[in-house]
Amino acid sequence: MGFATVILAAGKGSRMKSDMPKVLHPLASAPLLAHVLRCAAEAGAAKTVVVIGHGGEAVQKAALALDETALIVEQASQNGTGHAVLQAKSALAGFEGDVIVLYGDTPFISPDTLDRMLKARTSGQDVIVLGFEAARPDGYGRLKLEGDSLEAIIEHKDASEAERAIRVCNSGVVCADAKNLFALLSEVGDDNASGEIYLTDIIAIARSKGQRCTAILCDEAETMGVNSRADLALAEAAFQRRARIEAMDNGTTLISPETVYFALDTVMGADVLIEPNVFFGPDVSVENGAHIKAFGHFEGCHISEGAVIGPFARLRPGAEIGAFGKVGNFVEIKNAVVGKRAKVNHLSYVGDADIGAESNIGAGVIFCNYDGVFKHHTTLGERVFIGSNSALVSPVNIGDDALIGTGSVVTKDVPAGDLVLARTAQVNKKGRGKRLMDMLRAKKK
Repeated sequence: MGFATVILAAGKGSRMKSDMPKVLHPLASAPLLAHVLRCAAEAGAAKTVVVIGHGGEAVQKAALALDETALIVEQASQNGTGHAVLQAKSALAGFEGDVIVLYGDTPFISPDTLDRMLKARTSGQDVIVLGFEAARPDGYGRLKLEGDSLEAIIEHKDASEAERAIRVCNSGVVCADAKNLFALLSEVGDDNASGEIYLTDIIAIARSKGQRCTAILCDEAETMGVNSRADLALAEAAFQRRARIEAMDNGTTLISPETVYFALDTVMGADVLIEPNVFFGPDVSVENGAHIKAFGHFEGCHISEGAVIGPFARLRPGAEIGAFGKVGNFVEIKNAVVGKRAKVNHLSYVGDADIGAESNIGAGVIFCNYDGVFKHHTTLGERVFIGSNSALVSPVNIGDDALIGTGSVVTKDVPAGDLVLARTAQVNKKGRGKRLMDMLRAKKK
């Protein structure tokens, strides 16, 4: 049966001071929830249940967009973590494997950590709690351990001075057999100051039944929760530090690592060179040997082997840059394929287009793809040359080896090999330029 995850994503997150549900706030260009779902998937979860509550419709939509197999259940009233997990009972009816409870606002738990918790289950432990050694344990529940045995979870406010000296703290992540988990939760009461059902109370109940409980420890950084905008900023910094090191370890050169920003799903090949001040949004992949020059912004695009991009380039969703292609300064490309060794070097906009191999787009060329209502497509063949300051009014098709003269406005298809001159004839008015400027200067006095 494998194992299942239950991800708690019902909280409002009032400290975020936001109308947006906390788990949808972006970290590395993806919702917090995406990080947790990815961890569950990479660890091999057979089922994933997401417990929604505040802003449930938006959270459900996002969860299913990220994982269409996710099971969604609702916690109509937020009555504690144990109550939230109980909402998943019907979704996991008949499931006979283990369940790991995760949190939608705790994005850094690793698949390796989940694997270690599952191994503790196979070694005979009934309930496993994920703990960490805190640099500053104030405010955290303490894990009271006797050897490998977890004797109790003691909340900070209830702890004695000796217990507060314990540095091993509770992350809230729990693993147990599904049937056992829900049986234990059914016995948890709400006789506490908050009137809530706490997941941590299952430890005392499990021990009273003679069950074996233990804790698996991870690095404190993995357990970082996001409860405020300040936490979100700290989490972003932590993610970027890790992503930069991973990229460099995998063969990417970062000239100024602290100025390069990656998304959760950024993919880098070997021998990629990235200059300072580059931002990768979601869904970007870069193949071996590409050179990303300074001040680039990329999202939803693919950059092929040996391509040179930038500086000051923007690739928007649907941009596909072919092998050894060139995209230069102040160029924007959207939903367009730039063929092998094709060039778009300066000050141009390319939208909704296919550009054939070895074509050259001159400076200031605009692909006029929008008529105010609909988007239209432009197709260029191979070895096409578009002169500077031209406008291609879509839809238009230009054949192989065509040449478009500088300053042309192209509104009709161009057969292969043709030369296009689509501009008015130049007229020189003898002496009129000087007379006009003299008149204007006189008015200015």
